[in-house]
Amino acid sequence: MPLPVNLLANSTMPIALYNSKQLYAMEQAWFTDGHDSFGLMKQAAWQMAQYIAALYEQKSLNIHASDNIEFYRRPAYSHRVSIWVGKGNNGGDGWMIAYYLQQMGWQVEVIAVGFDSHEFEIANTTQYLNKESALSDAEKALQIALSANCSYQCFEDSNYNDNNNNNNNNNEKVNKQWQADVYIDALFGIGLDRAPTGIYKQAICAFNAAIQDDSALAIAVDIPSGLVASTGQVFDQIAVQADATLCLIARKFGLHTKDGMDYSGEVMDIPLIPYQMDSEAFKPVAKLMTTAHALNPRRQNSYKGSYGHVLIIGGNRIDGSQGMGGAAILSASSAMATGAGKITVTCHEAFHGALLTSLPDAMTMNLHDTDGVKNLIKEASVVAIGMGLGRDQKAKAVFITYIEAAIAEGKPIIIDADGLYHLAALHLDEHQLITQLKEHSAKHQVCFTPHSGEAAKLLNKKISEVEADRLAAIKQCAETYGGDWVLKGAGSLILEQGKAEHHVYVCGVGNAGMASAGMGDVLSGVIAGLLAQEDLNEAARSLHQAVLLHGLAGDCLVKQTGKLNSMTNNDRSLLVGQRGLQAQDMPAAIRHVMQLLTE
Repeated sequence: MPLPVNLLANSTMPIALYNSKQLYAMEQAWFTDGHDSFGLMKQAAWQMAQYIAALYEQKSLNIHASDNIEFYRRPAYSHRVSIWVGKGNNGGDGWMIAYYLQQMGWQVEVIAVGFDSHEFEIANTTQYLNKESALSDAEKALQIALSANCSYQCFEDSNYNDNNNNNNNNNEKVNKQWQADVYIDALFGIGLDRAPTGIYKQAICAFNAAIQDDSALAIAVDIPSGLVASTGQVFDQIAVQADATLCLIARKFGLHTKDGMDYSGEVMDIPLIPYQMDSEAFKPVAKLMTTAHALNPRRQNSYKGSYGHVLIIGGNRIDGSQGMGGAAILSASSAMATGAGKITVTCHEAFHGALLTSLPDAMTMNLHDTDGVKNLIKEASVVAIGMGLGRDQKAKAVFITYIEAAIAEGKPIIIDADGLYHLAALHLDEHQLITQLKEHSAKHQVCFTPHSGEAAKLLNKKISEVEADRLAAIKQCAETYGGDWVLKGAGSLILEQGKAEHHVYVCGVGNAGMASAGMGDVLSGVIAGLLAQEDLNEAARSLHQAVLLHGLAGDCLVKQTGKLNSMTNNDRSLLVGQRGLQAQDMPAAIRHVMQLLTE
């Protein structure tokens, strides 16, 4: 069987994401069609063995290249691999990987977790072999590996103690017996939905300690053990820290949101079963997006009015506070960076001087000039409200007044920050504005941009409940309020209402440096700026496009050019790095990405 083409390449196409239930259904449909389950396990293990060898080869070449060595010299000893297996089918994959790697000349050691010693004692007896047809796939894999004399040891025999392991000399001695160049995690599969406990918790801690001690390559089979495949949740930070994950059959949703991004490393697909991502029988729960849509060049015969008028409503000053004028300024500067033709900011008069100093090409109006702001709403192409608006009763009244005006004028609306706070309160009060806004969203674009804390208020839930299932939370938000949604965070979720059904996307770009004050205000400005430009096609003005553009701009600032795919960033003046990245750095990077998307 040939090695898959472009083994280590990243796809620029949307990738279908599935939950555990769907993956089990795919497997069962394949078996129902007459295909052998053990045959599938062997095929998966053989392909993973090829990937493991290629990944280790790549790592070795990269290390030597960084040392300025012009050639790669293979080590005198055979490559060492430590394969950690549990008792389920994921462990069966591990036993088969051990068999194939040993056939390829690797020095193999299997660490068996949760096994009784007698399970190995009888594995090669006549009684065991005669029962082969009654064996599970995992047991068959165990038998094949042991018949080939693959070396193994029981984790329980190591006497590993995960308490104070950083300073435990005994554990340091124990870790030495696991020394390897590559560690393979085949402990748990996609069925785990709780925190690992007991010996399995200890094994995960030991695995992570061993790879740190050896600076070894850590590869997870299908999903890192401890990570919930359907939600991306890790309990109590107990999960394998993988450098790469070999994803079987189809991509798991949990690999790309919440904790999944911190534990999965580079994700590579081993499809195995030829189901299409658009199959009606197996419709994905979401699609991973890593590439933004191209932007069409502008017509020469145009003027500022050709590219829309963005109205930013925020930047209030509450009694006893200096207020949050910066939020409105950041939003306005980002809308301007996307190419909107005109920007007006209605904020407290105290911030007008700062606004004009920062953005002399923006227009201003007093936030509390109700008639003036209503007239601006009539003229605007899109209204963004909430950034630094304040949370007192006066701010709430302002919010209601201007949302009602935007609805009456049939305007696209973006609601962020303090606007979401007031929306949650109005929902609890059963205010008629909630119904009006939902009806408005059926005909006009309405975008809501909460983080998990704001989503929890909107749903009257605890933050932990939202974080436990972010996909369910964003769907409930859309059902309750209508409109399109971004649930911000690691692997931000985007839900867009279609004519017949909604579409969910996961943002596959962006970085941890963007976890800083004002980044949400920047995003609201990007959304508004794109929506205002009616010369762009629908995809280029979409909510998911705005989130991708925002993430790509952040990646430019930390020089994560791999995430930019075909876009190359050679402008070192943009380089900031993750620590210290500020929202005010973003407009320059947004302009840069906009230009790259237009080329």
